[in-house]
Amino acid sequence: MPIVCVCKTIKRDFKMLSEKVCKTIHQYSKGPLCAEDMKKLQEIAADYSKVKRYVYQRYSGIGGLSKLYPGYTVQNEMTESGLRSEMGLPSVYFYLAVFDALGDIKGQWANTKSQVLQLIVKNENLSDVERHYIRFLLKVSNAFEAVLNQKPMELPTSIQKQYLKLTGQVDADRLNRYLCRQVRKIHRKCSQQTLKGKEDGFSIAERAYRYGEISGQGGIFISVKEQRKRIFIPLTDNNRYESQLYVKLYPSERKVEINVPIRVTVHKNEDYQNKVGISMGMYTMLTTNQGHTYGAELGRYQTEYTEWIREQTRSYSRNRENNPGRKKYNAKKSRMEAHLHGYINQELNRFFHQEKPERLYAVKLPKPVSGGKNKKINHSVSLWQRGYIRSRLIQKCREQSVEYVEVLGKDISRECSVCGAAGSRKEGFFRCEVCGQSIEEKTNTARNVLKRGIEGKILR
Repeated sequence: MPIVCVCKTIKRDFKMLSEKVCKTIHQYSKGPLCAEDMKKLQEIAADYSKVKRYVYQRYSGIGGLSKLYPGYTVQNEMTESGLRSEMGLPSVYFYLAVFDALGDIKGQWANTKSQVLQLIVKNENLSDVERHYIRFLLKVSNAFEAVLNQKPMELPTSIQKQYLKLTGQVDADRLNRYLCRQVRKIHRKCSQQTLKGKEDGFSIAERAYRYGEISGQGGIFISVKEQRKRIFIPLTDNNRYESQLYVKLYPSERKVEINVPIRVTVHKNEDYQNKVGISMGMYTMLTTNQGHTYGAELGRYQTEYTEWIREQTRSYSRNRENNPGRKKYNAKKSRMEAHLHGYINQELNRFFHQEKPERLYAVKLPKPVSGGKNKKINHSVSLWQRGYIRSRLIQKCREQSVEYVEVLGKDISRECSVCGAAGSRKEGFFRCEVCGQSIEEKTNTARNVLKRGIEGKILR
């Protein structure tokens, strides 16, 4: 095939790929599984978790950095360890567990680097050049690994020149020791959190399952630890997929949930041409710069949910000695969360249908802070579904080809959207003594969000 044709084919395939986004859908088992089949699935999940913990313990430290990319070194060493034959775990599960753990470890390191970056920004004892030097080490993987493992620096020629130039401007030894201290302190916490792995599910490759029917009932056949044996799980739908799945177990109910990642086509709506600023809230989900509200019942759902959680927690604490079961609690909690999430998605769909945004501006919400005077309010804030709302909002923006932009949020709710002066907030209204504006508080914030977005005061 001529080179020109190959290039055109690659460009066409890349364009098709770029016009799709990934989303997760769910399949559910129909009725409770027999105890024997659930036990076999639990054995796989337990071994899967054991393999992941083994990889964490062996490769999540500083010494394992050089083996993380692309990961085949770890795969070969895990093969030679004899762990798979010792457990009798099929290779389709064993190697997925290995690479799943490697993905978690890479995420740990990304989180560690992010926290170190935040620390050096706040450290007033560091000069701009010193911060630049540490950023260089965090960005260049070979340099980062060499400093942490105290190895000679081996970099490509172009990068080596930049490194030598930087070392001539700072005390490299002192900064290297500072970086090592911070990394060890932060990364230890991240590793400890990951080591607490759950045994509630496992990933499964295409060759370890197939969809089929038994007596007219559609379902999925899943490989187990016995050679050439598969168990049949009847499903509530007859959909069939060809991708890597994640099987989540609910042993107490003897049920299974299958998470399926699929690629969906991005919708390009010609009538989506508006620039919209939004303000998120715990009681009213979204307020736009035009004063339109979406999710006005969120506060009621949220209050019912948090009050029920608090009451159940108190009841459980009082009767802890009698060992009360949590089966009914977990089932009702799942139903209430599903109802709440269904309402959130319904209102987000209505938002996109009516507002028709081409570009959406929002503030990145801060993380909840512990402490405070009112424990009841703190508890409600901690259970606020803001993370779910934000993730669904971003996902729907991708599906509708809407640009999602986060703006700088410092003092954005205290600023007048007309004159920019500081105002006061009382009983849900914002009042400006300079220009005399009196407006609903969330609408004022949404207008400031839009204003900052258009002015380019955004998070990069």
